[in-house]
Amino acid sequence: MKQRRTIIAAAVVFAGAIGWYLFRPERLFINQTVNESFAAAPPAVAGAPAAETAPVLVAGGQFHGVHHETMGRASLYRLPDGKRVLRFTDFATSNGPDVRIYLVAAADANDNETVTKAGFVELGPMKGNQGDQNYDVPDSVDLAKYRAVTVWCKRFGVNFATAPLAEQRT
Repeated sequence: MKQRRTIIAAAVVFAGAIGWYLFRPERLFINQTVNESFAAAPPAVAGAPAAETAPVLVAGGQFHGVHHETMGRASLYRLPDGKRVLRFTDFATSNGPDVRIYLVAAADANDNETVTKAGFVELGPMKGNQGDQNYDVPDSVDLAKYRAVTVWCKRFGVNFATAPLAEQRT
């Protein structure tokens, strides 16, 4: 009888550890703030005269929540060296396990299915659920095709939020 209780107790502890690992419940109560700086020069708008050192704002849009309340702006910049950077400003969303940043091959994504069916390019793990942060965009990504950015929980296949990236004109 004592051996049976020990086995049951061990199974409960093991199941609890697995559940904690999968769901990471402590992340519901812990915010991770990131405040990455950007370029020293103020960004220019595409088509406007700009100093050679200023990044050019190519596209941008406001986040809207899908499965989690989210706010902030996503802006896509072209740097003077030709590299592209996606920048989140005044960003705030829920924290969670294995949250990733995706560029989605759609104009917007109001559900999970749009992300998975349209296709996406992963830019990396979310750096923090609050604050300003930057993500490098590979040169191989066709921005005419990938027109939205999504905050995606990879572990559960859930679209936290999306920002459509509208082309910026002068």
